[in-house]
Amino acid sequence: MTYANVERAATQVGLIVMGALHPRPSEAKQLNDGTLILLGAAGAFWPALKASAEWQDGQPDPVDRWSRRVIGQLARDMRGTAYYPFGDPPYAPFIDWALKSGRTFSSPVGALVHDTVGMMMSFRGALHFADEFSIPSVSQSSPCTECPAPCATTCPVGALNTHSFYDVAACHDHLDTKTGHSCMNKGCLARLACPLSAGAERQPEQSAHHMKAFHRS
Repeated sequence: MTYANVERAATQVGLIVMGALHPRPSEAKQLNDGTLILLGAAGAFWPALKASAEWQDGQPDPVDRWSRRVIGQLARDMRGTAYYPFGDPPYAPFIDWALKSGRTFSSPVGALVHDTVGMMMSFRGALHFADEFSIPSVSQSSPCTECPAPCATTCPVGALNTHSFYDVAACHDHLDTKTGHSCMNKGCLARLACPLSAGAERQPEQSAHHMKAFHRS
């Protein structure tokens, strides 16, 4: 197995590689050896999902069901083991894995930020391989270091901020108001304000779907 093979297979199904690590030297939680590849969503994901049976069958949780089917098939095809950031406990430690990949960092408001999709990151799963094969080197320098941090000042109600991270109640209450319609229909304004978030190529329809799911939770 090679990193290029995994990246190519992920791209073909509408996913991107969002990070890679060797669990043993990085001291990643839960895994002790081999190679771990983190998979997520970018521009090609939404069209692939909408064309799927999971989206069209009208049943709950189409995103998770699509992810489990598609990434599960990748694991079978490439003789790896699939992990998901959803489902029942015990939960896979995706935050630990993401941070140790060197491509994900903590933003000024506490939320995670990725080096190519910014704060609109969406991990859909991971593939673990027994072999420790070569992965690209990364700078491990946070993109927030030289950023003026618009994420810290954009939220209309200060739900995302630099002192208490995330005021979920304030966010929920704002979404119920007329002025909150923009967040509901286009996505979190603070996360969209991150200059790197444009790399996710997130369509408003996709953001609206996720915001509705969040608002129901």
